[in-house]
Amino acid sequence: MGEVGGSDGFAADGIEMNTSTTEISPATTSHATWRDYYELGKPRIVLLIVFTAMVGMFLAVPGAVPLRQFIAGSIGIGLAASCAAAINHLLDRRADAVMFRTRRRPLPQGHVTERQVITYAVVLCVLSMAILLIFVNWLTALLTFVSMIGYAVIYTGFLKRASPQNIVIGGLAGAAPPVCGWAAVTGQVSAGALLLCLIIFLWTPPHFWALAIHRREDYAKANVPMLPVTHGVPYTVLQIILYTVLLVMASVLPYLIGMSGLAYFVGALFLGGIFLAYAIGLHFSRNPSLPMRTFAYSIIYLTALFILLLTDHYVLLVFPSLVG
Repeated sequence: MGEVGGSDGFAADGIEMNTSTTEISPATTSHATWRDYYELGKPRIVLLIVFTAMVGMFLAVPGAVPLRQFIAGSIGIGLAASCAAAINHLLDRRADAVMFRTRRRPLPQGHVTERQVITYAVVLCVLSMAILLIFVNWLTALLTFVSMIGYAVIYTGFLKRASPQNIVIGGLAGAAPPVCGWAAVTGQVSAGALLLCLIIFLWTPPHFWALAIHRREDYAKANVPMLPVTHGVPYTVLQIILYTVLLVMASVLPYLIGMSGLAYFVGALFLGGIFLAYAIGLHFSRNPSLPMRTFAYSIIYLTALFILLLTDHYVLLVFPSLVG
């Protein structure tokens, strides 16, 4: 259950990490509004997660997706993602208080208490697991729970501050939704599901590191060892380029294994070419807006790629001769 996470410009290549600690005041009010809880759930991120899970559902079957599994699976996976987001808010509350991008979140602002966040997360977790176990299947519940713990606890609680490769190591949790969606309608995990997972896994580092370049001063101030902070911008850009190349290669695999048709193949190469152009542009340009433009395009890229997969899937059902 991955996160779209966030200083400005291309100033120094490496930034010394601030070793001072910053305390935040406990929440001063228990009168949280629905907007505070809405923000705790990170709805924009959850929307993308649920969308990729839905695509996994549609690609898993040759025809229509069973309605019960589709609705219950989408709701259950979405609630679990919101639970993970709330736990992320809780564990990152001190870092959020000193980062410009996150300082107005409900916990740093004192709009909610830690106890309220914990209660909210527990309720979402229980509802999610109950829905998936009762209306979907145990495998989807298990995969969703493991993904939720992987992101909310293992990544946020440990990996995020342990290694500059945090987003790579923890990226598997964020890549799991299509696998959960696939399992929701088939009761199993197959090669197609793992391929969708691989695409998101390879997409995550260039997506997140582009944002981390832009916000590297924030991460340094919060003592979060993101790659641009520990290794500098040029090294990070090189990693972005390498991962983007791997991503483009992985994105054509659905066509090569017969999972998609020629329309998807052409579209994937076109979208990947633009992404690679942005990545290479980071190497040659010092335009301070380019990292955020790259970050924004990465979201468009993944959304468009999965829409292509979905569209192509149903085109092939009508015109199977288009394969190859």
